[in-house]
Amino acid sequence: MRILVMHRVPDSFVHYARNIDHTRHDVTYVSAPDRLATLPADVPARRLQRPGTGDATAEVLAAVAGLPRPDLLIALSEYDLLPAARVREALGIPGPVEREVLPVRDKVVMKTAVAGAGLRVPRFSGLAAALGDGASPVPWHGRTVLKPLAGASSEGISTFPTPAAALDAVRSGATPVPVDEYEIEEFVEGPIIHVDGLLADGQFVVVQSSQYVGTCLGYAAEGRPLGSVQADTDSAVTDWALRCLKAVGIEGGPFHLEAINASDGLVFLEVGARVGGADVVNAFELATGVHMPSIEVQLLVGEMPATSLGRLPDPGQRYGWFVFPGHTLGTGSCRVSGTEPFRNDPIVHRWVQREPGEPIKRAITYADSDVPLAGIIGPGSTDELERFLTVMFESVLVEPYAPADS
Repeated sequence: MRILVMHRVPDSFVHYARNIDHTRHDVTYVSAPDRLATLPADVPARRLQRPGTGDATAEVLAAVAGLPRPDLLIALSEYDLLPAARVREALGIPGPVEREVLPVRDKVVMKTAVAGAGLRVPRFSGLAAALGDGASPVPWHGRTVLKPLAGASSEGISTFPTPAAALDAVRSGATPVPVDEYEIEEFVEGPIIHVDGLLADGQFVVVQSSQYVGTCLGYAAEGRPLGSVQADTDSAVTDWALRCLKAVGIEGGPFHLEAINASDGLVFLEVGARVGGADVVNAFELATGVHMPSIEVQLLVGEMPATSLGRLPDPGQRYGWFVFPGHTLGTGSCRVSGTEPFRNDPIVHRWVQREPGEPIKRAITYADSDVPLAGIIGPGSTDELERFLTVMFESVLVEPYAPADS
């Protein structure tokens, strides 16, 4: 089989080398320059470079021009799902095309599909429609969110006390956003959960529910730490999750589904046809025995049976993860303090901390190697894990650092 990989996610995360038989298949990797070093090493494969500065679809098509048509295109990054769909359509490669990918990338299309399946979603509207001449007032009051249609990691999200305040901020230019690329949405109160796993033929291969400690929005916009801990994965949650996934057309592969646990039931927030970020994958593997990116690649290549695997962790054998942001500090390095009561606690499975002067990324990221502090905790009960994170988040301080500070 001829396999084309739109390479963005590092091989250290995916393990292409062990999940694709590179002697049996003709494999081509197309990579931007900043990702070349993360390609799988020591495998017989074609490695093509694209500029990484323009339209990904056009760059990939130019890179593979003249090659035989691939039988399979693999694109694991959320940012590559739509470009990959367009490449498939252009080359006639089997797999999801653009209209099938939009429900897992465009949040208006996504919530329209979920609401159409009879499930509750926050009330919403495309921003252009809400601002249009003669547009009806949005049908809610109170806190309101502006968010990108195809965003991730809560980047580019703004909150306002009312819908009118949000729309006025856009009209006045106080909140300049590309109107056609944004939506306006009701802010629904409640803790947020995420459900992660894999599907094959419309059924769960493995699934695990978790609850956030902190919020993705707080992490992105306010520089607050974020984590999550695994929780009960009961049939009420999994049945609801499967209905959401079917509504947006996810029948196979990985998913990362987020919901608001409102006082009157679950409210759909968003879903990605990809694995979760931060250390979701590692905590998931520790609890279930399943490395989701490996199984995803194996399913795509057809090298493993689509049967149930993995396990649900015992209530006292769950895991969680945490990450402290650095992108809001305004500096390229930091000082972390207040960690002494926590870093050697027996519940800590992995602790990754930057020392003063070590570089951190100025852009939003959840990668352990690019943030001030991150790690995995467990095994333990949901309550134990949540209590540990709550106290640590209140105690640990991350500050900007310059060499003159020492």
